[in-house]
Amino acid sequence: MFLWKEISGRDEAFMAEAVKLAYQGRGATAPNPCVGAVLVDDDRVVAQGWHTRFGKLHAERECLADAKRRGVNPAGMTMYVTLEPCNHHGKTPPCTEAIIEAKVGRVMVGALDPNPKAAGGVQRLRDNGIEVVTGVLERECLDLLADFRLWQESHSTFNILKMAATLDGKIASRRKMPEAVSCARSFEDVHELRSKVGAVVVGGNTFYADNPSLTCRQTPLPEDFTQPLAVVTTSRLPESDSRATLIAERAQSTIFWTTDAAARSEKADALRALGVRVWPLPGGPGCLNLALGFERLRYEYGVHYTLCEGGGGLAMQLMEQGLADEIVHYVAPRVLGDNLAPSAYSGRGDVSMRDALNLRITRVEPSGTDIRLTLRLDD
Repeated sequence: MFLWKEISGRDEAFMAEAVKLAYQGRGATAPNPCVGAVLVDDDRVVAQGWHTRFGKLHAERECLADAKRRGVNPAGMTMYVTLEPCNHHGKTPPCTEAIIEAKVGRVMVGALDPNPKAAGGVQRLRDNGIEVVTGVLERECLDLLADFRLWQESHSTFNILKMAATLDGKIASRRKMPEAVSCARSFEDVHELRSKVGAVVVGGNTFYADNPSLTCRQTPLPEDFTQPLAVVTTSRLPESDSRATLIAERAQSTIFWTTDAAARSEKADALRALGVRVWPLPGGPGCLNLALGFERLRYEYGVHYTLCEGGGGLAMQLMEQGLADEIVHYVAPRVLGDNLAPSAYSGRGDVSMRDALNLRITRVEPSGTDIRLTLRLDD
């Protein structure tokens, strides 16, 4: 993983390692945050851990358990942890207790805990004679917590907008055929993303042009794996006898977000008879209030993450409605050069550069022959 900012300094470098570890738990830890920790002695990492799954040990306890397995005594050493150690009894005991018992000498904290029930860990450590420094690589640690903070503050899902485009910003040829834009490694990466989300969302154009299945095709899949729900946002519902994969093979797992009028139509009733869910959302064609759909996904199905894979129109709707919580954009080193080919982000009218939506790059990583950019709307 390459953080976008230049990493300078010893403490920042070790915290960057903890951040990298934390991301390995994404998806499995929800609704808990992703957290990483490393134990450092004499300028080298001697143990590490991350929160692997909801209900399992937190990162600090995983790190201390790793130290024990390695025969390392943590006494007097420095622990780097991306989130303030918890100070309450939940599914596991407070991490502050484990740190105090292990006689860790110093704790470097990336971000303070936004959950008031779990906060207070920094003060408890200090009260027990442990030196604590906060705010190390804070921006990166807060980005890591963006999903957790959203769940604490709203009823929405955390929405990852995925886009793959050529260097000139094209996502398909003008014929709009379902052709690969990015490389095989990026394709695998997308399916890894699908394995971590509860729903995959596309627009109507993608549904009709690509006939997607919206399943995770990683191999092997865990025995208890459940395929994500398939969500299509469109004002034009298909016929119930459609040969579309989502209708013919995944009806019970498919949801259409559509206009109120379309949801009350005979087409909608016929789809519901197959087990397809049809949800009306306020707004008109091309401008549905998607926020209500995401809230319903979380409320009714316990979905915490969605992966939005539609075309340029859906991407722009999500961004303009403030619903693209994270953007994963694959840049393929290819140039189409066709003005009529569809663009990665589209649908706005005549706007000047001052009206552009500004993004902030948080990570840059190679993905086979492509570059994977992780971005957030500028805050």
